Amino acid sequence: MKKFILVRLVNIVITLFIIATATFFLMKMLPGSPFDEEKLVDLTDEARMEFYARYGLDEPLYVQYLKYMGNLVQGDLGLSYYYKDQPVNSLIMGRIGPSALLGFQAVVLGLSIGIILGMIAAFRHNTIWDYFTMIVAVLGVSIPNFVLAAILQFYVGLQWGLFPVAYWESYESSILPTISLAVTVIALIARFTRNEMLEVLQQDYITTAHAKGLGDLTVLIKHAIRNALIPVITILGPVFVSLLTGSLVIENIFGIPGIGSLFVDSIKMNDYTTIMGLTLFYSSFFILTVLVVDILYGIIDPRIRVHGKG
Repeated sequence: MKKFILVRLVNIVITLFIIATATFFLMKMLPGSPFDEEKLVDLTDEARMEFYARYGLDEPLYVQYLKYMGNLVQGDLGLSYYYKDQPVNSLIMGRIGPSALLGFQAVVLGLSIGIILGMIAAFRHNTIWDYFTMIVAVLGVSIPNFVLAAILQFYVGLQWGLFPVAYWESYESSILPTISLAVTVIALIARFTRNEMLEVLQQDYITTAHAKGLGDLTVLIKHAIRNALIPVITILGPVFVSLLTGSLVIENIFGIPGIGSLFVDSIKMNDYTTIMGLTLFYSSFFILTVLVVDILYGIIDPRIRVHGKG
C-alpha cells in the first residue's frame, strides 16, 4: 500500500505540472489582458505600461513561464491582477470556507438520503417504493441545479419565507444552496446503490445468511451494505468534482462569496494568476479525491489488498 501511494503521489506531481503548463499557455492565448482599456478606462498608456512591467507581462513568454513555475514550486501562486495585489493563496483561503461548507453538507445529505433510498428500492423491488425512488432519481438528474435553485428561491425563500434567498449572512443562508447541490447527488447515489444492492442480494452468501436464520436487517448491515458500497465509492470522485463545478453557478445565484464566484469573477476580468491558481486547486482536489477513493477500496474490501499483494 505504501508503494502504491508513493507511485500515485509521483504521478500527481507530474499531472499537476502538465496542468500548470497547459493552463499558463492557454491563459496567454486568450484575447485581451487584465489591463485592457475596457476594464480600466481611466488608466493612461504610461500607467498601463507600468503595470505590465510591474507584473512582468512585458517580458518574453518563456521568462514569464519559468518565473511562474519557480514560484509555484515554492507554493506561491502569485499576485492577483484584479484584487489589488492580493496573493492568490490568500484569496483562495479566504473564499474556501463557504464552498467547503456547501460541498460537505451536500455530500453528507446526498450520501445519507441516496443510500437509504437505494436500499429501500432494492429491498422493495418492483413495488411503489422502488418506483418512487427511481422517479426521484430521474428528476434529480434531469433538473439542472440552477433551475432548482431558482425554484427554491422563489417558493421556499420568497413565498414561504423559510430561509434567506441570497447572500452569506448566517448558517441559514447555506440551506437552499446545499439542497440545490445535493439533489443531483441523492439521485446518483440512489440509482447506484439500488443497482448494486440488487446484484448483491442475489449472491450465494446472502442466500446462505438467510438460510442460517439471520434477519433481513442483520443481513443488510453485516453482509449486503459493505459489498454494495464499493461501486458507490467509485463515483465519489466525480460527485465531489461535480459539486465544485456546480457551485460555480450556485454560488453566483445565491450571492455566496465562495471559490466558485471567485473563479467566475477572475474569468470576467482576465485575472491570469487567479484563474491558474484556481485551476490548480480544482485539479489537485480532484486528483487527491481519486487517490482517497482508491485507498478506500482496500479498507472496505480486503480482497483488493490481497490481490494487490499478489
